[in-house]
Amino acid sequence: MVIFKASKYISFVKPISFEIINKIPNSLGRAGVLSTPHGDIVTPAFVTVGTKATVKALTPEHVREAGVQVVLANTYHLYLQPGDELVRDAGGLGKFMNWNGPTMTDSGGFQVFSLGSAYGKEISKVTKEIDPNLLIPERSIDSPDVALAKVGADGVSFKSHLDGSLHYITPEKSIDIQHNLAADIIFAFDECTSPTESLAYQEEALNRTHRWAKRSLDYHKSKENAGTQALFGIIQGGRDEMLRKRSAKEISEMQVENFERSEGFEGFGIGGSFAKEDMETAVKWVNEILPNDKPRHLLGIGEPEDLFMGVENGVDLFDCVAPTRNARNGTLYTSAGKVNMQNSRFARDFGPIEESCACYTCKNYTRAYVAHLYRAKEMLAGTLGTIHNIHFITHLVSQMREAIVTGTFFQLKKSFLGSYKKHTFLY
Repeated sequence: MVIFKASKYISFVKPISFEIINKIPNSLGRAGVLSTPHGDIVTPAFVTVGTKATVKALTPEHVREAGVQVVLANTYHLYLQPGDELVRDAGGLGKFMNWNGPTMTDSGGFQVFSLGSAYGKEISKVTKEIDPNLLIPERSIDSPDVALAKVGADGVSFKSHLDGSLHYITPEKSIDIQHNLAADIIFAFDECTSPTESLAYQEEALNRTHRWAKRSLDYHKSKENAGTQALFGIIQGGRDEMLRKRSAKEISEMQVENFERSEGFEGFGIGGSFAKEDMETAVKWVNEILPNDKPRHLLGIGEPEDLFMGVENGVDLFDCVAPTRNARNGTLYTSAGKVNMQNSRFARDFGPIEESCACYTCKNYTRAYVAHLYRAKEMLAGTLGTIHNIHFITHLVSQMREAIVTGTFFQLKKSFLGSYKKHTFLY
């Protein structure tokens, strides 16, 4: 790779490429191939979350054998522990965790949300409804400190959840941390907002996110290692159509001048905390505007019905902690719905978790044994459950891709959701 230095920006060979293989007729959905320095990702694809450079309860070998193509780690957590410079000195995220496939890191922006406006409230990436009791009073950058994080014009100050130490993250700091972590795909610093925020605050936060996106882009493109990492810009705007569409337009058109040519983001993340009932419309608003030749990542979404929605509406990548978190708590996915393995009905059930599943757990262990492990609080329960859930979700998205290629996506959607939605249960 040849790198040419200039006074401000570095010209480089693009760190990723994206090719569309086939499309879903009369929709935004598509199947493609995203090429990265550490291998190809066939899309749509589910990105498994390895928050602290580990997929909880699994070794990298387990993750690979489950069919996972790409792992996403958390910038905020790795910055605090063990420190991004240590990861850099270890050879970067992939080498540090013994993962030789593609990697991603988020920007840390979601922690602005979870440690700030959402702190202490039952608000997550997806809310079931807009509950008036969860409404957050309108805030500004001059408002008093909110929980562990405080948003300012230039960045976010926060107290470490580990030791209470004070830290300040700016767009440039977030990019520096992610450069040290050395993932193939990184994200611009942003402010995630809840759908319960007022329109006035949503717009204020969106303006701030756009300023931070430009600073992230400018700073990233000025670094010598910009050619080895793809930077994705993040779309925000809450549940407001005007703000979402404005964000998609501005982020997709954002550029820096580099050797008499313009360079923008290599892909896009769709961020925010969604109301369940309007997630689909928000995704469609955005993807109707974003350029077709660049990949799109729906951040923090991973339930089966939401995956079908996202794929149909042009999403290429998804990440979510739900499959691993559910598994550690004893909730496993099946084609008929989710099951609680701690229920007494499984005590003498000698069949696999899922009859048609080819994962290591289903090929080697019974429901009775896995249920025993959960009731006995054995560590192996989390490992076997996580292997199954990761395999299930990863291969469900792989089935969607194959269905797009063969022109049978809507048949797959009807068949799967007809069973899954009708029989979803937690018993």
